[in-house]
Amino acid sequence: MPTRRQLRFESLDAAVRDAEYLLAAGYDRVGRWDLAQCLDHLAAWLTYPVDGFPRTPLLLRPVFALVRATAGRGMLTKYLREGMPAGKPTMPQSVTTPGGDPAAALGRFRAAAGRFTAHAGEYLPSPLFGPLTRDEALRVQLAHCAHHLSFLVPKASHETTPPPAPAAAL
Repeated sequence: MPTRRQLRFESLDAAVRDAEYLLAAGYDRVGRWDLAQCLDHLAAWLTYPVDGFPRTPLLLRPVFALVRATAGRGMLTKYLREGMPAGKPTMPQSVTTPGGDPAAALGRFRAAAGRFTAHAGEYLPSPLFGPLTRDEALRVQLAHCAHHLSFLVPKASHETTPPPAPAAAL
């Protein structure tokens, strides 16, 4: 039985390459989500800082505001240092049903990563962490990608690193 991978991405291009490798090699799931679910979720979260975050449910708004005002920066620092913890809830709008088309999800993930990277303006404030610098926003996305893709282990000899970057890198 494979175990969860230890991943750390230096760029969104590296996360896209890892996803491409998972699609090409096949994978074993260590967590609950399949590749299409992971990639669609990551693509959604890459678009939120550019286009806007889903509306937080009314009853959770005060909770998010309290976290932002008190523990948000500490959580951010911990997530960037140690990675994101498993089992935390997420916005239901960002979770698709199992069994989606992984190739199509990869296309959406690749496009969202490119758009996030190319975005010239400020990113919108995180509902949990508040305003982020460009570097912090990127590092959050990289940690998020590493978190979700770590639950998918490539079948081809269970390698942990994908092949070299393709010529058309992000």
